[in-house]
Parts: sequence; C-alpha cells; structure tokens
Amino acid sequence: MLTWAGGGAPARTPRGATARRALAGIGLALLLVVGTTVPAAAARRAGPGASCPPDQPDCSVWDDEPGKPGGPGGGGDNGGGDDDGGGGGVCRWDGRTVPCYDEFKGWFDSGDGCYYELAEPQDEAPEGQHWYVQTCNGGADVGNITVVLREPPPGFGAPPNPEELARRALAKITLKPAPLAVAPRKKNGPGLVGLPVWMWSDKEAAYFGPISADETDRDVTVEITAQVDEIVWDMGNGERVSCPGAGTPYVATDDELAGRTSPTCGYHKGYQKAGTYDVTATTHWKVTWNGGGQSGEIPVTRNSGVVQIQINELQVVTR
Repeated sequence: MLTWAGGGAPARTPRGATARRALAGIGLALLLVVGTTVPAAAARRAGPGASCPPDQPDCSVWDDEPGKPGGPGGGGDNGGGDDDGGGGGVCRWDGRTVPCYDEFKGWFDSGDGCYYELAEPQDEAPEGQHWYVQTCNGGADVGNITVVLREPPPGFGAPPNPEELARRALAKITLKPAPLAVAPRKKNGPGLVGLPVWMWSDKEAAYFGPISADETDRDVTVEITAQVDEIVWDMGNGERVSCPGAGTPYVATDDELAGRTSPTCGYHKGYQKAGTYDVTATTHWKVTWNGGGQSGEIPVTRNSGVVQIQINELQVVTR
C-alpha cells in the first residue's frame, strides 16, 4: 500500500489543478533539457537516466556487448574491434527505448505504455486505489496528460536497483579487446616446429584496467571497477593457453631469448606440425560493483582480431 505524508485523509483538490501542476513540472523539465548544453562525448556514453523497477517483464537490461573480432586483414595488432555496448535499466515501447523512471513523469508501466506519478494532493479514493497523473505513449504525450484512479501500477515506487545502476555505469566505459602480438609471426618470418611461441599485448589500462566509473539514481550511487581477470589465447590448432596478464614482449635483437620460453605467457611446447595458424584471444574482464547496500560482479569478454603464425619443418642437413 502506498502512503503519503499526514495522519488523516488528504485534502480534496480539483483534479484539473493537479494536472496543471504536472504539466508545469513537465514543461520545466523540457526547459531544463533545451537550455542545457551537453558535450557530444558525454551524450554518447551516458545512460538513459533510468532505473528498472522490479516485477516488470518488459524492462530489458543487457550487458556491455563483446567487442567485434577484427578481420583477418587487420592481423590483430590494432586491437580488433570494440563496441561500447548498450545502456542498462531501460524499457521499450513501440519500438523505441524509454526510461523506466522519469523524475517528472514517474514510473513506466510496460503494460499500457504510460508513466504514472502519484497526484499531490490526493482526492478521496476507494481503499487500495489512488489518483495518478498519467502520461502515455511512452511519455511522448506530454501535452495530453490525465489524472486517473487506479491501483498502483506494476513496480510503482520501487527504489533504484543497484545492479542496474552498475550496468549503466558499465555502459559509460570502454573495455577494449587486447591487441595481439606473437613471436614468431608470419609477416616477420616463419617459426619452426617444436620451438616455443611468445604471446603478449599492450599493457595500457584500456586493455587490462583498472577502469572505474559510477552511476547515481535518486539517493543511490553505485561504483564499478573493471579489470582483466585472464586472457585466453586460441592457438588455431584446437589448443588454448590462459595467461593472467599482458605477457612479456619478445625482443628479436636479444640473442639470449632465442629458443627460450616466455616467463609470463607462452605456448611453450610450440606447434608440432608445419602450417599456417590463426591465433586469436578472448579477454575476460571482471567488473566488480558496490553500492546501495549491495555488491556483485559482472563478467565481460572482448574478442581480439586475428594474427597469423607460419611454422616450417626443421631441416636437418647431413653430409
């Protein structure tokens, strides 16, 4: 049961006056939006400013989507592709995305496409029902609001969901796929059967973290930190190698490294057959979040491009 301040029954007020006040609030919101200049970069990365009320079957939330693999021509050294992903905590209506909560229009009901805000003050109403300011068509009908008597809409009055705020904060940051480097590499010359392979990547924070962000809705703030947990290399022959970090670069001019295994990330036994192999990698990010009295983790992966290795047979010369 929703309640409002005061010990007795709320005073009667003509519902037309309530609607006019609601229109004035919405008009103020529009003026604030029009009168405020938001930098283009911030507008692109910002979430929709909404939290997703519980128990709403149409309130879609999705994770930051994996990066798109780089094409074979890219070789992987440029990091493959990247996708900033979508924002979390949003609802859909009539093929478009709308906030599940609006500061002026209230809570969205996916059943009828209308927003509902508790009218203030309230007229007399039957037990279990209240008067609501209704704005329909996914909030687009700001000039055609009405005051209706009904039971609380699904999810009405729900506090912000901390996990949804964490996903919105995640949508603000960019987690890039690791740019791959290997030795040997086809374009630099072939390797030999049975010799160890070195794998490594750029150690910048954009590829391995930590990267932090936060999101606030009403009185709840959630902070996130994203950091790579591991990078799994697919060697192109059905075998995979897991490395905890960026690996160690191979320096071709250092004769002491020739034939040795990488100290941090390598395919130590090498390839057992000659051929050309497509090497890829999947970066596994762990996004930890905390706020609103809760905490949790969101796993995210990024897929790299492709880098090729050419392996030749070891030729033995006899006399």
